[in-house]
Amino acid sequence: LDMATSGLLLAAKTKEAHQNLQAQFKNRTIQKRYIALLEGEVPQDEGEIRLPLCPDPLDRPRQIVSEEFGKPAFTRYRVLERTSGKTLIAFYPQTGRTHQLRVHAAHPEGLGCPILGDELYGKKADRLYLHAEYIEFRHPISGKILRIQKEADF
Repeated sequence: LDMATSGLLLAAKTKEAHQNLQAQFKNRTIQKRYIALLEGEVPQDEGEIRLPLCPDPLDRPRQIVSEEFGKPAFTRYRVLERTSGKTLIAFYPQTGRTHQLRVHAAHPEGLGCPILGDELYGKKADRLYLHAEYIEFRHPISGKILRIQKEADF
């Protein structure tokens, strides 16, 4: 998670658990949902964003969209509410690139609506309105499916 992102964070207590969870992330079996408040109104109710990302060599830690050098980045989204020129949205990242949701929201080829409070890709506010709300994964020891949710406070 970016330091300014609120919500759930998954941590392993042992090396074995860490390796197991890492494999689940790599195999994309972990399900994640983020909630964000965007500047502007997203016209489509749901969709997908596929914009390849790489570090901006001239302005780190900023990421840029690059067909030539970028790694695949894929996000599904669903609009939850539109009010007063803002959009409350659920993001379902299918890949885990640095700043993926932030760039996919702000970029003109993505949603063209930056996350409120995103100082890198949008405008400063009292906070970054991005929240890791839900995670679903297989417990590395018991094998049980765990579903954990912490609703956003915005």
